[in-house]
Formats: sequence, C-alpha cells, structure tokens
Amino acid sequence: MVRQMMRFVLASFLWIASATIASAVQEAPAETPTHAKIQTSKGDITVELYPEKAPKTVENFLRYATEGKYDRTIFHRVVKGFVIQGGGYSRLLTERGKYDPIPYEGDNGLKNERGTIAMARSDKPDSAQAQWFINLRDNPKLDHDVTDLGPIYGYTVFGRVVEGMEAADAIGAVETGPEGIFDAEVPTETIFIERVDPVDRPAAE
Repeated sequence: MVRQMMRFVLASFLWIASATIASAVQEAPAETPTHAKIQTSKGDITVELYPEKAPKTVENFLRYATEGKYDRTIFHRVVKGFVIQGGGYSRLLTERGKYDPIPYEGDNGLKNERGTIAMARSDKPDSAQAQWFINLRDNPKLDHDVTDLGPIYGYTVFGRVVEGMEAADAIGAVETGPEGIFDAEVPTETIFIERVDPVDRPAAE
C-alpha cells in the first residue's frame, strides 16, 4: 500500500511538473526574427535587424513585411553614392496604404554607415511609417546628434546589410529620370521589391 501511494504521489508530481513546463513553453513570447530577406529585381538583399536597439522600428518593418505591404513596391528614390529608398510606392508611383507613424528611435547609438538600413520620415521625428532606405556610403549628416541648442534628429537605423550589398550598389547605379522635384530621383528602369520575408538567419553559402 505504501509503495502504491508513493508511486501515485511521484506520478502526480511528474504530471504537474511536465504540465507546468509545457505551459511555460506555450506562454513564452516568440523571439523577433533577426534577419529579413529583401527580394528585388536586381537580386536579394539580406539585412540583420536590431530589435534590441530599435524595437518599435523593427516591429513596424516586420509588420509591413509579413502582411505583404512591401510586395511589388519599387525603389522610387535613387541618389547615386548616397541612398536607395523604397517600400512606399507601386510601379505607377501611387502610394501604398500605411499604418500610423511610429516613435522616433534615432537616438539608439546606431550610425547611418554604408550598408545600414534606416527609416525614411518627414521633417517630424515621429513620422516614419513604411518607407526605408539603405545607405550606399557613410552618411553622418543623417545621424542623431545633441548640441548646445538641443537634439538634432536623424534617421533611425534598425539593421545592416549582411548579404547582397552588390545588389544594393547595382540599384544605386541605375539611371534616374529628368530633372524635377520628384522625377529626378526615380529610376528610368523600374526596380521592384518583389517581397520582404523575415528569416532566422542568412541563407548558408
């Protein structure tokens, strides 16, 4: 009888322990993907994301990506030796739907260096929505800074190209349109962002 009771108690303990572990695993929040693959008509670009440095920005970028908001958009702005920008317009230069602006995270210590990806915005710090750009060179003038007169708001860096920088450079080398307020920076050859997919890590070589 004593042995049976001990077996019952042990079995109950093991069941409770396994149930507790299973519950903890189920309730554990999913980790934020650490990379994203940007498939373009000039080749794939894989970026490493920095959710610990720019959590709201990475969350926003991945939301647009996973909901297909970046599918078949274009690089609508190319400035040679400076940046390539996309994520907001269709091939007809009509703007895609956007979510509410996100908080400014440009003071996270990350710099707009060659190969980094950052959010585009208007002249207001908290205005970034869908569009982003890849720096083709070091662009310190786009960085957050603090002066005696107060902060100088920059552009939030939230990741870095780890594969496919040659594709970004190829996009940065295309011809753009005639002089004008907007058309001068639009590629004469439509450069598509086919889709953006979160991935755990870059593809193995």
